[in-house]
Amino acid sequence: MQAEAPSPDSVRVLRIAAWMWVGYLLAMAGIDSYIYAHAPRSPLALYYLVNGSAASAFLVLSYWDWIWRRLAGFFAPLMLLWISSAPILLHHALVPRFPPGPLANAEGMALRQLPVLFMGLVLVAWQYRLMQVVWFSLGTALLEWIVILGLVRVPPVAFLVFFFITIVRTVSFLVVGLFVSQLMGRLRAQQESLQQANVRLTHFASALENLTVTRERNRMARELHDTLAHTLTGLSVALETVRAYWDVQPARARELLDRSLETTRRGLEETRRALKSLRASPLEDMGLGLALRQLVESAAARSHLDTELALPNPMPALSPDVEQCIYRIAQEAVDNIVHHANAKRLSLRLARDGEGVALVIADDGMGFDRRARTLSDRFGLVGMRERADLVGGSLTVESHLGKGTTVRLKV
Repeated sequence: MQAEAPSPDSVRVLRIAAWMWVGYLLAMAGIDSYIYAHAPRSPLALYYLVNGSAASAFLVLSYWDWIWRRLAGFFAPLMLLWISSAPILLHHALVPRFPPGPLANAEGMALRQLPVLFMGLVLVAWQYRLMQVVWFSLGTALLEWIVILGLVRVPPVAFLVFFFITIVRTVSFLVVGLFVSQLMGRLRAQQESLQQANVRLTHFASALENLTVTRERNRMARELHDTLAHTLTGLSVALETVRAYWDVQPARARELLDRSLETTRRGLEETRRALKSLRASPLEDMGLGLALRQLVESAAARSHLDTELALPNPMPALSPDVEQCIYRIAQEAVDNIVHHANAKRLSLRLARDGEGVALVIADDGMGFDRRARTLSDRFGLVGMRERADLVGGSLTVESHLGKGTTVRLKV
């Protein structure tokens, strides 16, 4: 199984660490050039030449796409091993040659290498889990003592100094590493939570889209049923009657034919109106107030209704989803009044209600039995309630046979 290539985020963080390493050495070189102005330059130049070469190589490798794609999953661990071991090895190799002065003793040289090791610690805590942080802290201490005991000559008096330096540094790494690891753990948990929320949101958006498509298909079916189907059914019956009377009562046949033509014209107008309403939402062109006004005036013109329209001035600032919900529920309720209620009066009121708005649509039609499921489906009550739920609103419907219907929406 081939190891996966490091992620772009991992490579980007390694590049940031490389630049910080180089910048840190440049800053320290400027300070040492001032502190050791009268000291021999050769040891100082050697120290920064070797350390600068290690930092520059680290920087070049972080930008060398071929090498980190070639090494794949081994690239990040090797880079972390480099930034954590190079300061320790170079420290002990160059300390004896460093000119005497401030920060030239064991404590000072340990302090010099500490920022780079801290960068390695943060990278480990960012990339891996708590156990790897512990291994990094103990591993740097173990590497230092391997170098002290096996590769360099350290005076016996310095052993105690290095021992306490190692202890303090290891404890510091564990404390800082634990803190960074906990922060990264929280961050990873939040990222996973966001990913799960994104998946749920995607599913919700897909379900909402499917629901919207289904609702529009159902509305199209109702519109076509209430226009084309009714018109064609009535026209078919009328033409059958015309054919029956054509030879027996020509005058009666011509009268029925004239009525059929009038029915056809009305059906054509209703069909054009239905298709126009399906093509685009008036909200996009006119806004909620004018769209509701046009909706009521169009219903009044088609069905000769007495209307009462009350809208706030100015209109409240509502989100597009809420405006769409209000308009679609009003459209559904008005269409039901026009096609099914046999009403003479239509009332639509939109008003502020506390921190929200309330929409009330009432008629004086024949009403319906709320316990009848077929009628509930016919009037689209389920769809209206779903629209209200999607924007956090509530929908109530009051209807009694012979006493009209009232639809109330609160958002």
